[in-house]
Amino acid sequence: MKTYTGLYIFAGSAKDEVLDQLIEKACGEITRVNGNVLSKEILGKKTFAHLMHKRDCGVYVRIRFEAEPAAITTLTNRYHLMEEVFRVQFTVVDLRREEKIAKQAEERAAREAARAAREAEKAAAAENAPAAEGTEA
Repeated sequence: MKTYTGLYIFAGSAKDEVLDQLIEKACGEITRVNGNVLSKEILGKKTFAHLMHKRDCGVYVRIRFEAEPAAITTLTNRYHLMEEVFRVQFTVVDLRREEKIAKQAEERAAREAARAAREAEKAAAAENAPAAEGTEA
């Protein structure tokens, strides 16, 4: 099984209860082809750059799931039959690349924390230095 990210654009209203039903329906299609849904993220309602099929906006949702490569064609065909799904795009997730990016983010956070600690020490030393000079004079 490979890990995929599906970007769904749902046409119509962005009401929570209707959107939740649409997301569950999309996840149901994934489980129907023996896939496992890993995460769901609602990206929000966005306006299109120009009208498409007499629609000016849609609700974007990202769903990460695991499935067999042959199941992607089946999913695409099923989503084309659903009127609520305006567009859908699947991409394969490169796990090695994501691990590398996560490691780089951790290293960057550690560097920033060390820099903030050094600046705090300098600020504390600068506050203590004039106080020490004031008592000697």
